Amino acid sequence: MKVKKAAKWEEKSSLVIILKDTEHINNFHLEEKIVQYVIQKGKDKLNFFEFNLLDRMVFVLISKEENQNKRLEELRKHGHTISKRLNAFKYENVQITCTAEISKELLLAVAEGIGLSSYQFLKYFRDQKERKNSLKEMILVSHDIQKRDCDDLDIIIESVCLARDWVNEPVSFLTAEQFSKELKNAAKDSGFTIEVLQKKKIEELKMGGLLAVNKGSIDPPTFNILEHKPAKAINKKPIVLVGKGVVYDTGGLSLKPTANSMDEMKCDMAGGAAVGATLHAIAKLKLPIHVIGLIPATDNRPGGNAYAPGDVLKMYNGATVEVKNTDAEGRLILADALTYAQQYKPQLVIDFATLTGAAVRAIGTQAVVAMGTSDEQTMQDIVASGFETHERVVVMPFWDEYAEELKSDVADISNLGGPYAGQITAGKFLEFFTKNAEGEHAYPYVHIDIAGPAFMPSEDSYRGKWGTGVGVRLMINYLKKLA
Repeated sequence: MKVKKAAKWEEKSSLVIILKDTEHINNFHLEEKIVQYVIQKGKDKLNFFEFNLLDRMVFVLISKEENQNKRLEELRKHGHTISKRLNAFKYENVQITCTAEISKELLLAVAEGIGLSSYQFLKYFRDQKERKNSLKEMILVSHDIQKRDCDDLDIIIESVCLARDWVNEPVSFLTAEQFSKELKNAAKDSGFTIEVLQKKKIEELKMGGLLAVNKGSIDPPTFNILEHKPAKAINKKPIVLVGKGVVYDTGGLSLKPTANSMDEMKCDMAGGAAVGATLHAIAKLKLPIHVIGLIPATDNRPGGNAYAPGDVLKMYNGATVEVKNTDAEGRLILADALTYAQQYKPQLVIDFATLTGAAVRAIGTQAVVAMGTSDEQTMQDIVASGFETHERVVVMPFWDEYAEELKSDVADISNLGGPYAGQITAGKFLEFFTKNAEGEHAYPYVHIDIAGPAFMPSEDSYRGKWGTGVGVRLMINYLKKLA
């Protein structure tokens, strides 16, 4: 879908009007009975109106919410409803306008909701042409809107949908090697650089976590290094994003035991998808900030010479790990990547991973879980970006006592903690690999567990059904502010 700017709206095209109240409804040349209906029902606190005029549709939104972040989310959800209706009646374009007291951020929120709601994953349908949504263009009409605003929104929607595509692909297509090819295509499209380390190089580097998880698979692993390094970057030290790239997770020999627990496991690379799509976006946005992405990728299967509970692994940093459960595999491949990140002497490292069911049990699907060793301001800034994008972040305690549960009788650390607070003990395991040989933190670190909202079994407004692309809008917002 293309987003464009226009100086005025066309009266014969479908139109979305955003108002703070009904006072200025007369400014839009609507039929008198429509105007009177909106004025009357607006007094009844209705805030969404839809009129099907046969040759076009008109939507009137009255945004009265005082809290700005709630207001933005309300309008995105209205955008979802509008998208559904326009596509149902086969309209190809829609204009979005507002009165002077409505900020461009609110107008853009409606457009974002419309654009994200038009996403479809149709690759495997024979009749995909017949199923394809009709809506092709959004035209924004406001004196505050600049061409750059339209271009930026285009890029954000495109990048979120790219992440969704990757998450929705089955492992029959998206093996680790194919994921690397997809990342190369994204690099070619947007301008970031990429280096893909194949299995031989991974073996030379002795990335014991990634190699162990891969042992049960016939498909080799990859380690993907993405980089956006503009000539005039504002940061002397890079920000490193690390994404879990488990393209399918059976649980390994600790086979997932519960009914339907494997059905959605093609989504276990959603963290890697978020990192890849974020690099795609910031490169296209030409943000003046140096960012590196690290995505270790493999599937986790119980075949061949699969690693087993009781095994002791030697990791990239030389530490040993006792394997207590092969379904705690994401942290093993991330651990090697977090150690690898140390060579860049980063300003900050943030990882994204569908890491634990404990995160879902703790807060459900309405937010992601975060914790780490960064300064308080960094975490506050990430939380603020979460509220603005409605990819909300819940910060968990990260006390040293949680690491006590990871002690092993046979190795430096165990890959599994006790029965409680699994989302935190998983984070403490990862923290162990952010430390240097002296046991000091090598860089400030934030761990984000996106297991809850990464994959929706049923439609959730503009987030859609299945892969949501969670984390992409959060990171774009955060990085744009830094830049």
